[in-house]
Amino acid sequence: MNIPRLRRHCLAGTSALLLSITTAACSATDDRASVVVPSPEAKASGLCRDLHAQLPRKVDGLERSDPGPKSELTAGWGDPAIILRCGVERPPEMIDPEYAGTNGVRVNGVAWLLQKHDDGSYTFTTGARLAYVEVTLPEERAGDGLGPLTDVAAPIKKAIPEGIA
Repeated sequence: MNIPRLRRHCLAGTSALLLSITTAACSATDDRASVVVPSPEAKASGLCRDLHAQLPRKVDGLERSDPGPKSELTAGWGDPAIILRCGVERPPEMIDPEYAGTNGVRVNGVAWLLQKHDDGSYTFTTGARLAYVEVTLPEERAGDGLGPLTDVAAPIKKAIPEGIA
């Protein structure tokens, strides 16, 4: 057995392992938010691409900072990020008239289902549109009112026609 040769392989393997760990650590600390990209049907996907092109540069005074992975179905603003996802599934609560009736808001002509989460965040999902759009406000942004919904209402009305998805 050739010991010097074995040492070189071990050192090369150790270097490769350290490089992998460093790369993973760098990507894990990326400041960009990360979201699950929806996978809607073709019609809703086309509407979402139209919406993406019309979304504002700022929402609630926060600069646009889209989450990863990059997609025309998602957008984000600020840090912690307000996240918009287009083409999401209809929330089951939307079918329950009692829940939807008591947990709905209308902002600038767009109807939203409101869901409060245990972590203090809120999710708003559009209703009566041909594609469902979801806006999530982290707890840190939840106290600022409905400004984010106001800022995205006009593009949603323009890009996503009323109807039942």
